[in-house]
Amino acid sequence: MKSFRRVSLFVIAGVVAAGLAPAGAQAPPVTPTLVTIRASHQSGGVDRIVYEFEGGLPSSYRVRSVDELIADGSGRRVRIAGRAILRVRFADAVAHDAQGETVFKRQAFALPNIMTSVRAGDFEGVTTYGIGLAKRTDFQVFTLQDPARVVIDVRAAFPTVDRRVYFFNLDNFIDNVMPFFTPVVRPVPAGAPATGVMDRLFAGPVSSERADGLRLLRSRATGFADLVISDGVAEVRLAGGCSSGGSTVSVAGEIIPTLRQFPTVDWIKIFDRAGDTGSPTGDTDSIPACLEP
Repeated sequence: MKSFRRVSLFVIAGVVAAGLAPAGAQAPPVTPTLVTIRASHQSGGVDRIVYEFEGGLPSSYRVRSVDELIADGSGRRVRIAGRAILRVRFADAVAHDAQGETVFKRQAFALPNIMTSVRAGDFEGVTTYGIGLAKRTDFQVFTLQDPARVVIDVRAAFPTVDRRVYFFNLDNFIDNVMPFFTPVVRPVPAGAPATGVMDRLFAGPVSSERADGLRLLRSRATGFADLVISDGVAEVRLAGGCSSGGSTVSVAGEIIPTLRQFPTVDWIKIFDRAGDTGSPTGDTDSIPACLEP
């Protein structure tokens, strides 16, 4: 009898070690994993963003408007473009793969209202994202199954106009082929198109544009704090840091053509966070010393 019991224990231990549960045991629950984020414009003046999960829906979710996007854990402010922000928080969900690599950190969309989705947390089963909007509007949230999705519909029934936004062309720069900055088209609010194109600039290129070599060259700026157009001069002050890194190209190469497209703008003055620029007056473009090569 003692010999039989020893053999039985060894067999059970071998089954557990092989990852096979004994009869009647339940497998551990699967944590829903974020596998896709996509967005599109819908009929009826709505922008829709979808967070799709593998392994079922999160146990809970919450979407609310916030004034700034704060990183979970560190409490640091996360840069996100737009005039308004929705914070989306999923409980019992992760946004990283089996190797622990974070997915979907930052995405841009060329939609009337939804501009970007930015990760702000993925820790201990709580995943947080911010959605950067062109304008604060009403929204509604619902879920779908097969596959599991959390869907957010944001109202986008306001007039827009198409304007150009210039991004750094990394492939051309590496090949030393001009131009180093390439325009793309974005819908922006008709009532504030200059602010709209600056928001779109700092939202960055969409995935297909990134595949073509376009990048947001920030020069350590996190965005812009002020934009004033008066008497043919556009004055814009950068937020966050400011450094060309010794390069001959910088965020100025994106800002200047993006703002010069407007007929009311003849000259562009770019200021650093402290309010300094090379030539604050006069008929000339100007950049701060931190953007010089």
